[in-house]
Amino acid sequence: MNRPSEKNDRPQPLVKIVIVEDETWIRENLVREINSSPGFRCLNHYRTAEEALQGIPADVPDVVLMDINLPGMDGVECVRRLRANFPELRFLMLTVYEESEKIFKSLLAGANGYMLKRTSTPNLLEAIRQTHSGGAPMSSSIARKVVAYFNEMGKAQSSTVALSPRELQVLELLANGAAYKHIADELSLSIETIRMNVKHIYAKLHVHSRGEAAAKYLQQSQFRHSENG
Repeated sequence: MNRPSEKNDRPQPLVKIVIVEDETWIRENLVREINSSPGFRCLNHYRTAEEALQGIPADVPDVVLMDINLPGMDGVECVRRLRANFPELRFLMLTVYEESEKIFKSLLAGANGYMLKRTSTPNLLEAIRQTHSGGAPMSSSIARKVVAYFNEMGKAQSSTVALSPRELQVLELLANGAAYKHIADELSLSIETIRMNVKHIYAKLHVHSRGEAAAKYLQQSQFRHSENG
């Protein structure tokens, strides 16, 4: 008779955690739940991003649980700054929000995962373990929003690719708020030619105003940044 495998009996490595959360009751509850769970330890906790930036370098955690909406500097900027100096750190965003733009900005800043604060303790601990192991855990509702957001950005990128080099120049100047006369002077073209270019841009992008055209241009810029990031 074969002996049962002991693989599952091996203790998992201790995951050291720091929490950045401004709500006292949420912060204290997280500390309590983490420290009462085998294989996890909360090294420290902070109320603001500014405090975290000062303290985390000395804490040397494996995973940082980061709230997005903090007083003063927000969690996205805090992650960006910590990631620049400590690229080995892993970040799991915790928030009550499911806004696509906030999710996207967090991921661009270097967040590894994104969970809702209402996540149950067992699922949150599993997400922390996954983050520590190199995974990218997300609540299912957030994962759907991420996919939808990147799909929309892909559509915006595809539509702007259809523009000619000259039209892209005009669109960039439009997005930056330039008047037709300024665009004409900048590109050494007549105002009538600029008007014709703008008409073609609107038709190709399926928009009806400068604001909508600028939004498409900015979405394309974000898409390129995420690809090169």
